[in-house]
Amino acid sequence: MQRLGTGIGWRPEIADAVERMPGIDWVEAVAENLCTGHLPESLLRLRERGVTVVPHGVSLGLGGADRPDEARLKALAERAEVLAAPLVTEHIAFVRAGGPLTASALLEAGHLLPVPRTRDALDVLCANVRIAQDALPVPLAVENIAALLSWPGEEMTEGQFLYDLADRTGVRLLIDVANLHTNHVNRGEDPVKALDELPVEAIAYVHVAGGFERDGVWHDSHAHPVPRPVLDILAELASRVTPPGVLLERDENFPEPSELERELGAIRATLDKAGTGTAVRISGAAQPATRTGADADTGPARQRLALSQTALLSALVAGTPVPEGFDRVRLGVQARALAAKRADVVAKVAEELPEILGRGYRPAFLAYAQRHPMAGGYRRDALDFAEHLLLAGRPEDAETRGRLRDWWLERSGPAPLSAHPAARFARATRRVLLRR
Repeated sequence: MQRLGTGIGWRPEIADAVERMPGIDWVEAVAENLCTGHLPESLLRLRERGVTVVPHGVSLGLGGADRPDEARLKALAERAEVLAAPLVTEHIAFVRAGGPLTASALLEAGHLLPVPRTRDALDVLCANVRIAQDALPVPLAVENIAALLSWPGEEMTEGQFLYDLADRTGVRLLIDVANLHTNHVNRGEDPVKALDELPVEAIAYVHVAGGFERDGVWHDSHAHPVPRPVLDILAELASRVTPPGVLLERDENFPEPSELERELGAIRATLDKAGTGTAVRISGAAQPATRTGADADTGPARQRLALSQTALLSALVAGTPVPEGFDRVRLGVQARALAAKRADVVAKVAEELPEILGRGYRPAFLAYAQRHPMAGGYRRDALDFAEHLLLAGRPEDAETRGRLRDWWLERSGPAPLSAHPAARFARATRRVLLRR
């Protein structure tokens, strides 16, 4: 794989600034935000200049109990091809649970959740990574994630888990040093020990990002400056190996371009100062190791993992009892963080809702989220939230309620003609709302 150099996460809000920044060798774009037939002009211009673009997936859920969704894999492969990307990346996380394996409703987390570091979870993850590798036209790298909570009964450290994953599948690793810092604060894990246990030769590139601490919990916000402890971990890593690429992530609360350039400068300076490691240059696609028995037959492990992940996600997004062994306080922090992120993303994909509801949007949405898990993506979530308010006769102000009703009716489509019960319910809902 080619050396990437220094890069920054491409986001529409800073697209113009990124194009003008000096010394940007490559960018990373969220794969799900890209349409292959209508790529942003900014990305096309960067590609024409020879800047590498790497698609970064967030919705596969490779750490989930189910096999990766074929449609999501196909979409990720298409984005890699249209961008002529040297690799694609995803996360070691689960993002949904429930469904056929547990004979329960499918639940969406709306965010990345940690997998238990157990042999069952590792067997399933290895099998899912192999499925993804077979479906993608370029090498895959997977990222360690930040976590607010720990699973009870874990059998491996993070470094051991990642080492075995890379050893069994040949997958590359995207090491996020900010996430190592998050797990140090939130889970008491030693980032230096994790680096000692990593197979550094498998590193594809490195993420660097900021966050903030509140009440003893570190929030990996990607909306704050990179703190010194994160740069210290980057220095530790760079003393062991010269990473093929390092990328600054910023997703919200974007500062002036000069501030981003200063952060990139600090990253470069950290790498230069610590650059005593052995340079690693990886060529070609990784070759998966020989398939083991655990990889070949993961049915029982998938079932056990599905039950445990569904119980946890249900507690987080549907208010069911906390599974045994979890920290109730920390699980509450995670539940509130998921609801807050859900409210933020809905406000972005349906930006008219905060405008219509004003200051009432956020408290109303957070109250709604406590009892209404997301099951169909953020745009569906926005429609369901508006419908919920309208059926409850809210907002109380008639003019505001009328604007919300018009917004919902315009986007909910024509009345279905099907006789399916769900279609009959939707048709009845529209009749009720039209009378209000």
